[in-house]
Amino acid sequence: MSGKGNCYDNSAVESFFKMIKAELLWRRSWPTRREAVLATFQYINGFYNPRRRHSALGRKSPVPFERKVA
Repeated sequence: MSGKGNCYDNSAVESFFKMIKAELLWRRSWPTRREAVLATFQYINGFYNPRRRHSALGRKSPVPFERKVA
């Protein structure tokens, strides 16, 4: 981590949280915290990590990108 006041410290994490909020959490209301936590877990492990296209990977999803590289 860099020094205090460096705006690039957590920009990747802030971008990730903004994406989850825009694509999942703000789209509906959650009756319980548990439902929101479970939906977030399913979103990350079922969509974001394996299937969502990432700009850092040349707009490819991680699974096909890893197959091509390996």
